[in-house]
Amino acid sequence: MNLYGNPIASLIEQLSKLPGIGGKSAQRLAFYIINMPEENAKALAESIINAKKNVKYCSVCCNLTDTDPCPVCSSVKRNKNVIMVVEDPRDMAAYEKTKEYTGVYHVLHGAISPINGVTPSDLKIKELIKRLGDENIDEIIIATNPNVEGEATAMYLSRLIKPLGITVSRIAHGVPVGGDIEYVDEVTLMRALEGRRPM
Repeated sequence: MNLYGNPIASLIEQLSKLPGIGGKSAQRLAFYIINMPEENAKALAESIINAKKNVKYCSVCCNLTDTDPCPVCSSVKRNKNVIMVVEDPRDMAAYEKTKEYTGVYHVLHGAISPINGVTPSDLKIKELIKRLGDENIDEIIIATNPNVEGEATAMYLSRLIKPLGITVSRIAHGVPVGGDIEYVDEVTLMRALEGRRPM
């Protein structure tokens, strides 16, 4: 039985299709949107349509952008000889917040996951390999997530890139600051040990 009428039911249904949004969250969001001032609801709808219409992949790094190439790729201040490979635009944003990394990026838009049916051809890997042929690259930093899919992707990329004579490095994964070693899992401890550096 439809308790709220078709417009609200339809809004709840559409919102529940978003990742991480269950039925209750979709219902809460729907009622929030319904109770918004009309100009705010219109602004939300217009920003969704505008983003969908104008955001595309950067032709160089495959990041999401409304300008092509994106601001990072077009910046003269970036070191174009070092590429950090990340799984998604949010990872790139996280590294940009550190203000420490001065190279450029390549966004894969996922990680290899046979269980989920994600193969190398589903990712932006061929675009990366093309860049390596077109540009003068000294180092590839693989910054995929420290999980099974991220490690599989890192190994796959390493095997593809090393024969090209380009240095391939992997970000170190270590013990979080403020964490107790006794509570850290074995893989993280192993990565922390591998990623040690002189003091």
